[in-house]
Amino acid sequence: MRDYIPKYLNAFLLAFATFAVVFAIFIAKDSNSSSHLYFSTSSSLWTSSFSSAFITEKRKRNGSNPGSGYWKRDGKVEAELATARALIREAQLNSNSTTSSPLGDEDYVPHGDIYRNPYAFHRSYLLMEKMFKIYVYEEGDPPIFHYGLCKDIYSLEGLFLNFMENDVLMYRTRDPDKAHVYFLPFSVVMILHHLFDPVVRDKAVLERVIADYVQIISKKYPYWNTSDGFDHFMLSCHDWGHRATWYVKKLFFNSIRVLCNANISEYFNPEKDAPFPEINLLTGEINNLTGGLDPISRKTLAFFAGKSHGKIRPVLLNHWKQKDKDILVYENLPDDLDYTEMMRKSRFCICPSGHEVASPRIPEAIYSGCVPVLISENYVLPFSDVLNWEKFSVSVSVKEIPELKRILMDIPEERYMRLYEGVKKVKRHILVNDPPKRYDVFNMIIHSIWLRRLNVKLL
Repeated sequence: MRDYIPKYLNAFLLAFATFAVVFAIFIAKDSNSSSHLYFSTSSSLWTSSFSSAFITEKRKRNGSNPGSGYWKRDGKVEAELATARALIREAQLNSNSTTSSPLGDEDYVPHGDIYRNPYAFHRSYLLMEKMFKIYVYEEGDPPIFHYGLCKDIYSLEGLFLNFMENDVLMYRTRDPDKAHVYFLPFSVVMILHHLFDPVVRDKAVLERVIADYVQIISKKYPYWNTSDGFDHFMLSCHDWGHRATWYVKKLFFNSIRVLCNANISEYFNPEKDAPFPEINLLTGEINNLTGGLDPISRKTLAFFAGKSHGKIRPVLLNHWKQKDKDILVYENLPDDLDYTEMMRKSRFCICPSGHEVASPRIPEAIYSGCVPVLISENYVLPFSDVLNWEKFSVSVSVKEIPELKRILMDIPEERYMRLYEGVKKVKRHILVNDPPKRYDVFNMIIHSIWLRRLNVKLL
């Protein structure tokens, strides 16, 4: 009997190995067909544990079109997108060529190393302005739909909803057959504000509202069912923005989710989801957001003030809280110091993640002309398919926090000046304007959605 066991074991192992190889080949083929990226970016941006093969398999289980992102739509709409893809690809190929003719633009021509590919970005942006059409579903009543808070940390969610509703951004179409994408205008902030009981803490309120809304529009219109939600998007800056999409599988796996909390460990998928910055407008006012001293007058090496929450901030405070004259770190800012003024006279502004990966300190630092020091994990930075954050910020890992002063002191003055100039240049893309201006934060959000829509190859 003992003589047969090794034979059976060997046969079993051989069969298992054969199955594994076949399965790997199948997954590789499936993965290759599931993602079609037309805008050249850093390969690291698209790499996460949330693999294309996993997404594709989940889409199949959830009843999505097994064509891995292929579906049939209006021929004219798809022809427009095909033209845009071809022109962007041409711009990518010719971006470094001396024969490339510059694109005319009376306002701004992207240039410099803060962009991954300035010529391709410019081409894409101009095509977006010319072609992109967004349909906003009209179902639902305020304040849960079509409305959001335009102040505090959720300000961008409310402002975006307001601008889309009033066609301030100029991309809205009233004809759904001409639309390239469809906006689901619910506000996670307002759902929780009006319907969430802080005592009972029933999170299923998100499921009831959002699932019912998707069901309503899917029955009234053909577009959700036609595309399995691939050409639909939602936007949220609430910490639970990603959680809100759990309850509708196609919204979670297929649709474009535009989120401040762009956390890969919580299944944010940059192949289809878009990050945008978290901007804290305390009173809703947008005047005097920017300012700061020139580099020579900035005498403070680095500054941070904020509560101890999450996993990263306690480490930062433990090592640096009021322990150094150059690295000024406070949990509670002294009464004689002003937060904004401190940022405006510091060379570097420390921006650690808190409970969630996104931090309003990043835009605040940029507004202040202060080079952001990013300390986060699993965070996809805003507009990072276009912007090269290495050229206007410094990244420090959590394990390097004890060496923070040495790291910043070792940055040569020449490099610091390049970072400072990069911060000044990128400011236009993070700035809040009312009404919006070309290339500002709202148009950059639209451009991120435009790129995700182009990433799906259609029949």
